[in-house]
Parts: sequence; C-alpha cells; structure tokens
Amino acid sequence: MKAQIEIANPVKVIKEGEKVNQSQAALLEKLKIRPFEYKMHVKNVMDGGKLYPASVLNIKLDDIMTAFKTAGSNLTATSLGSGYIVASAAPHIIMNAFKNLACVSFASDYSFPLAERLRGSATAASSAPATSAAAAKTETKAPAKEEKKEEPEEDMDMGDLFGGGDY
Repeated sequence: MKAQIEIANPVKVIKEGEKVNQSQAALLEKLKIRPFEYKMHVKNVMDGGKLYPASVLNIKLDDIMTAFKTAGSNLTATSLGSGYIVASAAPHIIMNAFKNLACVSFASDYSFPLAERLRGSATAASSAPATSAAAAKTETKAPAKEEKKEEPEEDMDMGDLFGGGDY
C-alpha cells in the first residue's frame, strides 16, 4: 500500500493559467492525472508586411456589412453636403429636385402630371380628417367661435446666419 494516496476531502490542486510546481506535478503524476494541454495562442497576424491583432480573425460577415453600410451612408452624406455628386447621392438629389418643383407648382399656376397626382393625394388625405371632424361637430354642440387675433410680424434675429452685422 505504499505510494498510494487517499483523498479524504476534495482539494483543488492547480488552477488554469498558473504554473505547476514540483510537488503539484508529483501529486498529479501519482494520481495519473495529466491536465496539461499544449497549444499555440495567436497574438498577432501579419499580412502584406503589416501586423494586425488576432481579433481580426473573429470578424463576421455582419460586421463587414455594417461597416460598408455605415461607410456608404457617410459617403452619401458627404456628397450631399459638399455638392460633389456621387452615384449614391443621385437619388436624393433627384427627389429633392422633385420636391422643389412640386412646391413651386403648388405655389404658382404651373402644373405637371406628377404634381397634380401629389396634390390630389394631399387633398384627399387632408379632407379625410376634416370630414370626420365635421361629423364630430354635428354630433356635439360646438362652442362659440373665438376669433383669432393676428399679431404683427416682427423682425426675427437669424443668429448672424449670413455673417453680416448691420447693413
């Protein structure tokens, strides 16, 4: 019975990541436990002469797609802000031009077919709540109308928007 070990209470002999000393190694050898694992941990990756951290190996397709979408949005916003037109900004520019044309059409007597369709859908949408509001007024007694007093327009300070001073 010599060289046998009896374990009365559970004892943690080693912990992950710690170095094993001589007495721990001898005890594990007697118990015929070999908890050692040898593997390589990649710390850096070299590609094309440049050194990158190992975390680049964990990039997923969703991360790449998110980065491209963000970059595309930034490119479009920069293009719209600077006036330098790129392909991704063209639909926004065309839509803004259409909105401007529609606004001019609504404010003047000039009209074109798409503006008429837009005007028709706008009046249909605004008349639907008005008819329901009119029906609600007929069901209940309407209070006496209060007249709105028009306030005179005042010159508003634009916060030195045009970089002037007193002209």
